[in-house]
Amino acid sequence: MGMLAVCLLSAVWGGSASASPVSAAAPAPGPAQKNDAPPPGLQEEGVYVVISKKTNRLTVYMNGAPYRTFPVATGRRSWLTPAGTFHIITKIKKPWYIRKQIPGGDPANPLGSRWMGLSVPGTGGYTYGIHGTNRPYSIGHSASSGCIRMHNRDIEWLYRHLPLGTVVIVKE
Repeated sequence: MGMLAVCLLSAVWGGSASASPVSAAAPAPGPAQKNDAPPPGLQEEGVYVVISKKTNRLTVYMNGAPYRTFPVATGRRSWLTPAGTFHIITKIKKPWYIRKQIPGGDPANPLGSRWMGLSVPGTGGYTYGIHGTNRPYSIGHSASSGCIRMHNRDIEWLYRHLPLGTVVIVKE
């Protein structure tokens, strides 16, 4: 019962209509976000991602401060999307949807335009990931089979701006 999810994150800090830039004047994260802390060293100097399954939001942090926030879809049941600290270990443009043999770039492909695979143990970065979607109405809801879905324009931004090895923290 393998679930295929293709997630691509980007390293270009360009704009996106659905992303919310976080201004320098934005308040610091409150106490409820203390377990968003990245591994040592990243908070002072680095980029990491925090995904909240509760709010269906993905936030990119730079040097410990929120930089960009995007709406996402997570597992339709909380346990479908694994929580923990992972790394981006695969990046694929126009990913194939293997389960139904749908080629990358096909409008029927549920993985959208990019895949960024997560280092969930035993998956090799090809089972759980952050990816685009052909179902944009699902974004902002708990609707996936375990992956993190994004609007295609948002995953393309992430793909350009986030390199392999980027830390991704998925929290309840």
